Amino acid sequence: MFNKSIVTGLGGMLLVSTTIFNTSAAASPTNAEQVPVLVEAAARQHVLRWADSSGLIEPKFELAVVRGSRPLAACGQGVTVEALDTRVPSRMKFAAVCSAGAGAGAPGWRYEFVVRAQMSARIAIAANDVPAGKVIADEDVLLERHDISNIADPVSDPQDVVGMSGKRSLRAGEVLRLALLAAPTLVKRGEAVRIVARNEQVEVSMGGEALDAGAKGSLVRVRNASGTIIRAKVTAAGTVQPADMPVTINPRNE
Repeated sequence: MFNKSIVTGLGGMLLVSTTIFNTSAAASPTNAEQVPVLVEAAARQHVLRWADSSGLIEPKFELAVVRGSRPLAACGQGVTVEALDTRVPSRMKFAAVCSAGAGAGAPGWRYEFVVRAQMSARIAIAANDVPAGKVIADEDVLLERHDISNIADPVSDPQDVVGMSGKRSLRAGEVLRLALLAAPTLVKRGEAVRIVARNEQVEVSMGGEALDAGAKGSLVRVRNASGTIIRAKVTAAGTVQPADMPVTINPRNE
């Protein structure tokens, strides 16, 4: 048996949790038929929060609470709803709990429910075929409405993937997921790099050799032209910036 509700036009990831949701019936007796309604309300609250924190564009979802075969019982007080597993919207798990002693000699109980969310939103997809390792450009990404019920890491902002590369080849029309992408290696071990130091309006540079490979933002070891090994931050392809120590550089125009 299912309890359903539909929510549309709402403004980083669903996780395993033990979040406890308070219900409006916290101080009142709860009859058996109210229990799945409270579970559905808690699931809706969770999905609304996730949609907002994830920055989903034009999200829409429909919820269905799946009852088990075990008969439901009333509770002499309010029922607490806990989120058990919400990693994948299409199969979330919640528990409704009635504390022991809620009434004269009343035993407590705990029921677990599966809540299925059918969700869609405008998310980033590949506009073109993108070979593995190729840096994704603006023209390689577009936004389209897709079902994300079974996707835990959709991307809402195309700029979040521009500059990254696919761990494997991406097909045109394929949903771009963070798990499929990686920051590309901009500096390779053993290759010549340009060390750029900036101080206010002054910029000077010198050559060096990368001793480590790294993506943008990574810290790598670099041997400069004087033979000194420094730590540097990768800023672009073949370019690094001194990270935590000054570098003696003879200024020269390039």
